[in-house]
Amino acid sequence: MQETIRFARVKICDLTQFYSPRSGGVRRYVHEKIAHIQREGGHAHVLIVPGERDAVTAGERSTVYTIRSPLVSRTAQYRALLRLGRVAEILEYERPDIIESADPYQLGWTALACGRELRIPVVAFYHSHFAEAYVSGIASRLGGAVAGLAMDGARRYTADLYSRFARTLVPSPALAAELRAWGVGNTTPVDLGVDTDIFCPTPDDALATRAELGIPQDCVLLLYVGRLAPEKNTRTLFSAFEMLVREQPGRFHLLAVGDGPQRDFLQTLSETTRAVTWQEYCAEPAALARLYRAADIFTHPGVRETFGLAALESQACGTPVVGIRGTRLDRIIFSGLDLWAHGNTPHALAGAVEKMSRAEPAALGTQAAREVAARFPWAVVFDRLFAVYRDVVSTYKPGC
Repeated sequence: MQETIRFARVKICDLTQFYSPRSGGVRRYVHEKIAHIQREGGHAHVLIVPGERDAVTAGERSTVYTIRSPLVSRTAQYRALLRLGRVAEILEYERPDIIESADPYQLGWTALACGRELRIPVVAFYHSHFAEAYVSGIASRLGGAVAGLAMDGARRYTADLYSRFARTLVPSPALAAELRAWGVGNTTPVDLGVDTDIFCPTPDDALATRAELGIPQDCVLLLYVGRLAPEKNTRTLFSAFEMLVREQPGRFHLLAVGDGPQRDFLQTLSETTRAVTWQEYCAEPAALARLYRAADIFTHPGVRETFGLAALESQACGTPVVGIRGTRLDRIIFSGLDLWAHGNTPHALAGAVEKMSRAEPAALGTQAAREVAARFPWAVVFDRLFAVYRDVVSTYKPGC
């Protein structure tokens, strides 16, 4: 009887415009969910995302709809999904059991409206703490009084929108508590995960990968994966790396994977240090895992992450992470956290990288990989998530 309840069929629809064909945490999350459903059976999945053209791709248990949408970022290939009527048509045709929205803007409101109309429960996944990552950065440049008003407005907007969902899924207990303090009382902490068959310490292909990339074998290889953007704090990383190279020429090399508005700063860093390798993106998980294994240390300068999926993947591959302490990332770091920077400055981050480079990073990575493999496989994460879905569906009362 317990098995029947556990695997009761649910048709899930993911709806997001934070979707790039190149890479990104939201893309990884929804495609891992599709893969899990394909492996385990029973459930069905619908994905609605923006794209270059209208298209429908149907699989055995999954259907992907792309809606023609204009580009808003040529570097990251993100698009604005504006044809909300088409979204409503797809939802009415597919009639999922539950809708999951990953958007704090017009698409989130559309999901709620369609859910009410079709009598389908709608949950939100709070992938990005947009008020902190975007609003606060802009507001801080406008002065104290204006910044305070802007952030207060962002908090009230967040509470107004997310309180309307049946649940707000949040990838960090600390962030869930912060949202509750803002007035979002329906939060449920939900972790993200790792495909531990792909992101793992084996095979030992680091030397081969470095040779393919033309990276010296005897250097300390630092890796960064993510957007080159202010909200990712990449300028601090670039400045820290410049200090390391200036003080110890030839010892460190930086491999950066990603693109964004701060690419020019990375290009300048490459020209001045001659110790930078850049890849615009890496969409294939197996290829990304090779890059993680090739590095000695994964550098994560971000201080506004909601979860930190790249940091988890790096540790799963046996490569330790160094960053800035006191963020939501701390709870998913399983070795070497005592070596992290205690301040958000280039000098502090450079010092942390230097300390970790001399603290047997391979041993730290091995320890971290064991923890991630035991606690964060996607199968474990999705078992918990689908239990939330079933609870929402079983307790949903239309019109409440």
